[in-house]
Amino acid sequence: MVSFVGAGPGAEDLITVRGSKLLQQADVVIYAGSLVNKELLNLCKDNCEIHNSAVMTLEEVIKVISEAEKSGKNIVRLHTGDPCLYGAIREQMDALSSLHIEYEVVPGVSSFCGAAAALNLEYTLPDVSQSVIITRMEGRTPVPEKESIESFSSHGSTMVIFLSAGMLDKLQSRLIAGGYSPDTPAAIVYKASWNDEKKVLCTVGNLAQSAVKNDISKTALIIVGNVVAQSCGGNESMYSRSKLYDPDFTTGWREGLHGRS
Repeated sequence: MVSFVGAGPGAEDLITVRGSKLLQQADVVIYAGSLVNKELLNLCKDNCEIHNSAVMTLEEVIKVISEAEKSGKNIVRLHTGDPCLYGAIREQMDALSSLHIEYEVVPGVSSFCGAAAALNLEYTLPDVSQSVIITRMEGRTPVPEKESIESFSSHGSTMVIFLSAGMLDKLQSRLIAGGYSPDTPAAIVYKASWNDEKKVLCTVGNLAQSAVKNDISKTALIIVGNVVAQSCGGNESMYSRSKLYDPDFTTGWREGLHGRS
């Protein structure tokens, strides 16, 4: 069995209990060395075989897994955050399926959740934003034309942008071209939950300048939208209270002050 495990956003104690147990039981671990906190490898057995996928191709990863599986070993493929986001796991699972090797996915805490926690931020605020767009700028990996930054910007909803910290000049121009005003609140969160985490509050119009000022060029998430104005204890008048906890609101568990309507 191969277990694709989400390592969490960075801090070693933010891996799930299930993921932690699988690491402790693993005979072979292949981890994303460019992003996964290496402290997590301390959970592994002394005789665990460890491979850094940052220096491996897909074919090399599959070869290691295939050979280990033939020997009946427990295998963990350790990905940063949650494997389902920018983890390139589909191609790995398809290759394993073609070899009739069983696998499972163990979810993890995504860095976009870690970034929100760092900012004390709620992505979905009534009357401000009820949708979150998770995307990236195109680089060497293209993005479908219909999923351009400009297209998504036209919605004005909360946007979380991965893998784009090194292209902030282009990003801010395209966000503005798509519909965000230059003074739209934004944030840059570098290495959320790591010991060297940085969080920078800024606006769409000075994203690039703010990154340069704080020496951030990679391993950072960009968050755009009016919800950012509420981070770290912002102005409460900007959003409405949740109906779920409104004393006048009746739910399936509680009757409102004025009865059921």
